[in-house]
Amino acid sequence: MKELAEFFFMAAMLRRTPRSGLQFLGSGRESVAEHVFQTMIAAYALAKMEQDKGVVCDEKRLLQLCLLHDLLEARTGDLNYVNKKYVAVDEEKALADMCRPLFFGQEMTALVKEFEQKASFEARLAADADQLALMVLVKEQHDLGNPYAKKWLTVARQRLLTESGRALAQGVAESDWASWWFSKDSNAWWVNGK
Repeated sequence: MKELAEFFFMAAMLRRTPRSGLQFLGSGRESVAEHVFQTMIAAYALAKMEQDKGVVCDEKRLLQLCLLHDLLEARTGDLNYVNKKYVAVDEEKALADMCRPLFFGQEMTALVKEFEQKASFEARLAADADQLALMVLVKEQHDLGNPYAKKWLTVARQRLLTESGRALAQGVAESDWASWWFSKDSNAWWVNGK
């Protein structure tokens, strides 16, 4: 049980690990744990979109890929694209050190590598979910007036790998970040407080 407890404490570090790329956007903030949660929400929606089209998608595997996709950052920190130009991280060592003590470590290793290689359909959906999670945060910053957010949204959309990912990105781009709660349909409770 000690190994599992230590794994839990390590994973909890993601709550306190900031997403470092946002310093270049100039606004917004998010922990890696918050990003992982949003990625899983996007993946869940993508899985349902694929299933609705009759496409076979291993939803459990997709969610596992998203859950683990940034777990190494508890050990390595979140290096943004500028950092990665100058700093080399030994992700293989971090992955081995993270997984070695766990009885399910081989499964975790395979999932992390599958995400990185993007060879499976689920891994490509997971990569899209990762970008969609970023887009939700950046779209919020765009709607709040950050002039650089539009460029970020464009780049994130160019990284998308699946038709469903591109369709969902279009929906994010065309929506106002506050429309879900501050719309004409909500006027009664917004005005009356009920």
